[in-house]
Amino acid sequence: MVEVNTRIFGKIAIEDDKIIRFDHGILGFPDLRDFTLIYNEEKGADSSIKWLQSLQEPGFALPVMNPDLVVQGYSPKFEAELLKPLGDNLDSENILMFVTVTVPKDITKTTVNLKAPIIVSIENLKAVQLICDDDAYSVKHAIYEQLMAQKAVQA
Repeated sequence: MVEVNTRIFGKIAIEDDKIIRFDHGILGFPDLRDFTLIYNEEKGADSSIKWLQSLQEPGFALPVMNPDLVVQGYSPKFEAELLKPLGDNLDSENILMFVTVTVPKDITKTTVNLKAPIIVSIENLKAVQLICDDDAYSVKHAIYEQLMAQKAVQA
């Protein structure tokens, strides 16, 4: 069990089997390797925005979301070699994929980075953040209007 006094969530205790390990860190933060996923438990694992909370740097929490919520059929392409750190048994049922969310002061300008998804192996909780070669995906994909439309449908 690891205890972290986070800036956003206060003091949290993380069980060892909830620690996500990035052997090479994440883009821009190569020294941050251990994270946990935090989300609104009332909404369950389906809550749209989750937080990838660093266990080394309590002030660092990255908002992430499932890309399928904003892009149907999202399937970035990578060389198989880049996915090796996750293990051998990789298919859509054994991985979680997240994209980072940027929420500026004007929330109507909220975007996700579809170019550099985070991929987590469910089996061993190893993770990588990779840059895809596919030009179909952008670093700043606007999502605000889409999320508001989805929320209106659910209401």
